Amino acid sequence: MRLVFLGTPDAAVAPLRALVGAGHDVVLVVTRADKRRGRGTELSPSPVKAAALELGLPVTSEVDAVLGAGPDLGVVVAFGRIIKPHVLSGVPMVNLHFSLLPRWRGAAPVERAILAGDAETGVCVMEVEEGLDTGGVYALERTAIGAEETADELRARLVSIGTTLLVDTLARPGGLGIPAPQEGEPTYAAKVTVDDLLLDWTRPAAGLARLPRVGKAWTTFRGRRLLVLSARVAASGAAPGELDGTVVGTAEGGLELLSVQPEGKAAMAAPAWRNGAHPKPGERLGD
Repeated sequence: MRLVFLGTPDAAVAPLRALVGAGHDVVLVVTRADKRRGRGTELSPSPVKAAALELGLPVTSEVDAVLGAGPDLGVVVAFGRIIKPHVLSGVPMVNLHFSLLPRWRGAAPVERAILAGDAETGVCVMEVEEGLDTGGVYALERTAIGAEETADELRARLVSIGTTLLVDTLARPGGLGIPAPQEGEPTYAAKVTVDDLLLDWTRPAAGLARLPRVGKAWTTFRGRRLLVLSARVAASGAAPGELDGTVVGTAEGGLELLSVQPEGKAAMAAPAWRNGAHPKPGERLGD
């Protein structure tokens, strides 16, 4: 099958390689333009562009270029850009989406599933249409979310599951078939912001423990930011924000700090940080 592939980050590299390995003719790869790296002048390609060049595939940053490539189908994986209606009307497209649609449409489905405490998630091969992840579903696969699984770990599993699902779906003898309409109440996965990762000690520990799993959760100590890189729920009778060893009191239970990063310093084990900080009795995080 003649394909165009649209993707950008590391999560899209394995699907691209698998499609080529399955014998599909990838006639064009579309990804973001090269970005300036750091403060220097050197430009850095996206992970998908680097992989495409290694595979000897033509690459562009212009979405409209797919219209002249003569593909049978477009495959979209974590592209990160809106595909305009005139392109969709000229080239049918499928998207590999990392959630069980219609739950978690949008940019950050893996992170939002963890933050919400979802017990399971999955991958969908879906039809691309003008709405945000509103198209019908050709195939899906479910998977449980581990109790302590991080977003990076879950994403890696979903990429593996989704890559196989995508290749198998495109290999169906009768073609893609008719997609099934999405059923259920839609939820939307907005990008995770710094404010989303603030540890509010007046909340229960079970919810707070999810934040370090998706990114650099943070609080403050003596007026400076303290990143909480890993943590787990623990028993505690301390007041919200109060330290009891390396356990912080919350509205319900405690959050044991495992690794942290004080502002301006390297990451370290939480006991080492506490031994160096010498918190005073009654001193709280987040004040």
